[in-house]
Amino acid sequence: MKSKRRDRSIEEEQREERSELLSIVLVLSIFSTGLGHGLVNEASGGFNETCKDAVGDVTCYGAIGDGETDDSEAFLKAWKALCEVEAASDIPMLVVPMEKEFLLKPVTFEGPCKSDSVQVQVLGTILAPNTTEGWTNCYANTWLGFWNVSNLIVNGSGEINGSGSIWWKNFSIQALRFYNCSNLQHSGLTHLDSPRNHISIIFCDNATLYHLNISAPESSPNTDGVDISSSTNVSIHDSYIGTGDDCIAVNDKTTGINITRIVCGPGHGISVGSLGANGAYATVEEVYVNNCSFNGTLNGARIKTWQGGSGYARNIIFEQVTLVDVQNPIIIDQFYCNGKQDCQNETSSVQVSNVTYIGIEGTCVGLDAITFNCDEIMCTNITMKHINITSSDPEKSVVASCKNAEGNSECTIPEVPCLTIDECDNQK
Repeated sequence: MKSKRRDRSIEEEQREERSELLSIVLVLSIFSTGLGHGLVNEASGGFNETCKDAVGDVTCYGAIGDGETDDSEAFLKAWKALCEVEAASDIPMLVVPMEKEFLLKPVTFEGPCKSDSVQVQVLGTILAPNTTEGWTNCYANTWLGFWNVSNLIVNGSGEINGSGSIWWKNFSIQALRFYNCSNLQHSGLTHLDSPRNHISIIFCDNATLYHLNISAPESSPNTDGVDISSSTNVSIHDSYIGTGDDCIAVNDKTTGINITRIVCGPGHGISVGSLGANGAYATVEEVYVNNCSFNGTLNGARIKTWQGGSGYARNIIFEQVTLVDVQNPIIIDQFYCNGKQDCQNETSSVQVSNVTYIGIEGTCVGLDAITFNCDEIMCTNITMKHINITSSDPEKSVVASCKNAEGNSECTIPEVPCLTIDECDNQK
């Protein structure tokens, strides 16, 4: 059931068309896991008499799902009942039913739960308030938060709509946050129009996100698709992300990040950083971006650090990347200033090293196909192999520029002047 409050726009229709075109790539797995058999029942303190045969349906706790009634308390009651189930084998499951829209104010679903694992299956729509007055009791600047829940599964074929346009000119709030959720699985959902980050992964170990469709207008500020920080062993794969900021941002205190088969655009690309703001010590390592495409994005493969910071970004690989009309396909910027022009020069910076680019091909709409703009501390051990970036305009050419960078290049077009050129091996 579609909300009466949301009028279709040309932009929404274009977004739907784009999503349909990308469906072959995404291969969304509706009802993908089938992992759980709901065990929430009257014995666990949850269902009323008319719902005792239901399988964890939020409507059994008073949720209406008309897109107008505040269903926050009903969801919290349902979560409490789910979290109190002690399951020996099957996974307790809470269901958000299809063909309904559940309006939620900011809510936090807290663990730990008694069962080793719990599942939330979203088949309908979860909708944020469309006025700022509806955003009450917002904890940690988050609309929907899962805290301290191990082995959490959030999946389905439904939608999480952040109604973000009311926030895009003001201080904004992230839509969905997973905090300290080890062994997280999140898949199948559509995320729309977040006020800020669509999904934040914080203090999580072993998280897997896949078959997601994340979308916001290109003009929407700070609407990153997925932000990762203070987390280890995170995999994001087989998803479409098109927003007004980074499709994926890998931030401080992260290691073991695997990003595969992501269709990115519009947006600002896949970014490591920004790192080192306000003199901070920041660390990122072991990041692998493979078999991704950037379509009409501002950036492609990007590393960005602030002056004055410290720490390192190292062991980063971008491999088998396709570019379609990208403004800055490959860029390392150690003078990142978040669009401002008045950042003070500093003598220290985050050390960038062991960065590899392999098999990156496509078109650039600007002049600068490759930019390595590094501080005096140098960007070291940069490796480029089989890079072929040309202009979107057949009558124009592109260039590579570098400052304070060193490493090797092989079969790279355009040629990078500060790297040592190795003999071209045409065998990829």
